[in-house]
Amino acid sequence: MTTPPQPLPDPADVSVLRSRVRTLFPGLRAELESLVRIPGVSSPAFDAAQVQRSAEVVAGMLRDAGLPEVRVLTATRADGLVSRPAVVGRRPAPAGAPTVLLYAHHDVQPPGADADWDSAPFEPVERDGRLYGRGVADDKAGIVAHLGALRALGGDLPVGVTVFVEGEEEVGSPTFVDFLRAYRDLLAADVVVLADSVNWKVGVPAFTTSLRGLVDCEVEVAVLEHAIHSGMYGGPILDAPTLLARLIATLHDDEGNVAVAGLFSAPDPAVDYDEADLRTDASLLPGVRLAGSGSITGRLWTKPALSVIGFDATSVAHASNTIAPSARAKLSLRIAPGQDPDQAAEALRDHLLAHAPFGARVTVVDGDRGRPWAGAADSPAAEIARRAYGDAWGTPPVDVGLGGSIPLVADLLEVFPDATVLVTGVEDPDSRAHSANESVHLGELEKVVLAEALLLSRLR
Repeated sequence: MTTPPQPLPDPADVSVLRSRVRTLFPGLRAELESLVRIPGVSSPAFDAAQVQRSAEVVAGMLRDAGLPEVRVLTATRADGLVSRPAVVGRRPAPAGAPTVLLYAHHDVQPPGADADWDSAPFEPVERDGRLYGRGVADDKAGIVAHLGALRALGGDLPVGVTVFVEGEEEVGSPTFVDFLRAYRDLLAADVVVLADSVNWKVGVPAFTTSLRGLVDCEVEVAVLEHAIHSGMYGGPILDAPTLLARLIATLHDDEGNVAVAGLFSAPDPAVDYDEADLRTDASLLPGVRLAGSGSITGRLWTKPALSVIGFDATSVAHASNTIAPSARAKLSLRIAPGQDPDQAAEALRDHLLAHAPFGARVTVVDGDRGRPWAGAADSPAAEIARRAYGDAWGTPPVDVGLGGSIPLVADLLEVFPDATVLVTGVEDPDSRAHSANESVHLGELEKVVLAEALLLSRLR
């Protein structure tokens, strides 16, 4: 897109649009609540019919919002894997106007244990200005942001719009590139707006300008052909969980920085995160020291991070006086913008094999890989978006990175290399996406709707 930034509209125009959004918001909230009540968990262990139901409901909402072309679609990967249902709604662009692709996803994470929630995960409840429920922030609020912007503009929409609501983002978008290629003509756009990120804090919007990539693997340590008596053989033979723990301990230095050769860091961000805020937002226990060195935002956004996200060994409940022959862990590595995922996976594998403790047999099985992303912060569309979000909040947005990964951003640019991608936020640091008591701040969601409506009204 080469259109220069448009001048700011008359403040009265912003006021009119703000008033429209305020009038529409109770209905938008009701739509959000109806979506949250659908347990559309895309994990294979859950009912796929609920994901289909979720897609059909979203399709109906897009039709009601005035999109003349709405379809529920799937794509098939070369190995035969069929995607979960996605929804695509379109209004073609007027002559000479750009097309904007509005992305969100309707699938959600598993809810976890009911006991961890203060209210039922699929029954939305408001407390202190926040709406709670699984998927209410990630990413059904993103769907509502798109619906609200379309409803607010109505027939005044000056651009073409395609709304793409994916159905398998929470399981890694395994057929995403295949879907893009299958429906390339349907999804082609000049500007892409992803409503699936985080604002700086309540009251301050943000644009995400970088994302870490993702590499994961499973590592197994084996020392015996079978379990043996810990009394008879304990001493000269260490159990596999102990040796796996020693191997995992080599992955970080004494400060807590990732110690895998071949991984690198991007430059530190321009903004930093107050340590007290981080401790509160992350629910860190008193006395626990932060790991790593350098700025906190650098550690969160532009440096690698490595976590053990799963561990297989004999459970305490089933323990006996035996030396365990093997143990396994799943590792999740977030890589800095600019790092190649294949090179990062090789570096991690080489480290694990080179640090086999006491000659134990180490086996590494590769897992998912997602590319990092760094966006252009000074494109014409980005400048228009910054003004729109600043008008909606009354304060300019902050450019932030995101420590998590959204691999589909890189996939979008692979298929549509000339598009400008804008990653915007519907969440805030207290939204607890993927966790119990997930929530969205209703006042902030209303501002997101207004900001997106202003953005669409100014792209010409």
